[in-house]
Amino acid sequence: MPPPTPRRHLVLLDVLAGLLLAAANFGVAGNLWLAKANQVPTMLLATAAALLAGTAVALRRRWPLPCLGIAVAIALTGLLWDPFVTVALVLYVGSTRWSRRDSLRVLALCLVAAGLGALWLPLGWVFGPVAAGLCVLAWLAGDAVRQRRRQAGLLAAQQARQIRLDERLRIARELHDVVAHGMGLIAVKAAVANFVAETRPEETRDALRVIEATSKEALAQTRRLLGVLRAEDPDPPDLDELFEQAGGAGVRIEAAVPMAELPEAVRPAVLRIVQEAVTNVIRHAAPADCRVSVINTGEAVTIEVTDNGPGGEPRPGGHGLTGMRERVALHEGEFSAGPGPDGGFRVHATLPHRRHP
Repeated sequence: MPPPTPRRHLVLLDVLAGLLLAAANFGVAGNLWLAKANQVPTMLLATAAALLAGTAVALRRRWPLPCLGIAVAIALTGLLWDPFVTVALVLYVGSTRWSRRDSLRVLALCLVAAGLGALWLPLGWVFGPVAAGLCVLAWLAGDAVRQRRRQAGLLAAQQARQIRLDERLRIARELHDVVAHGMGLIAVKAAVANFVAETRPEETRDALRVIEATSKEALAQTRRLLGVLRAEDPDPPDLDELFEQAGGAGVRIEAAVPMAELPEAVRPAVLRIVQEAVTNVIRHAAPADCRVSVINTGEAVTIEVTDNGPGGEPRPGGHGLTGMRERVALHEGEFSAGPGPDGGFRVHATLPHRRHP
């Protein structure tokens, strides 16, 4: 599997760190060699080594293992007064990406290299412990970051699964409502038809027509909901189709929903909230003008659906607002619904991005 592509700001930080490291290495080693007589070739080698060390740090997120090998080789040449600082910087990034077993193997090789440097380089009795200590600290820091990222990934997956389960529970409640409403109406009309069958046959036929239409509609909705429950993931609503239906019902939609900018973790909830809010406008405010606004601020996604219909306080017992409020609560966001400041009705929701330290 190819390594993950590093983020742009991290690459820029690595380039800056590489430049600073190269300048520091050259400022120490280059000046020391230049101060000695007849050491120009060695100074040129030290300059090349400083530039190569800086390059290894700048490219450590793209190719951590080759960059680590370059850093170790440079440190063991003794051209730079660098007790494995470059090695530690590269090893840290590698430890955040490799498995613990692989990173421990690499750490062991780095410690062996530090021991060889202690035997090979001048002042090795200082170089060895310092180099080994830097490697261990870098590995510990990188492994801690890797473990935290892994736990964050597991938690995000668990939360996503919980959201899917909650969504299916909502669908199950909706299925219950469909069946209960349909069967209740059928039972009433069947009782009426049985009561007037002999005396008023016209009313009997009317009751049977209602029973037929209700049963067909309930059966169609039941099949649709069962199909969603059997699916691995419920199909997201088609907003374009929803807005087209709203136009047919006399609701003029002005929408700004940048789906490509929304984080994957909150995108299903955004779609469902917009769907429920616009559906409520169609049911209770048509004909009206409706404005749908979805804004990603970088920290949270803000959803606002307003209309210029009759407005008023929310009706008690409605499932639409309850479902929206539950979805927002799952994301630990904020939700409000009520009369707008300029009349009509306003639904406002804020879904924070799911970030982990």
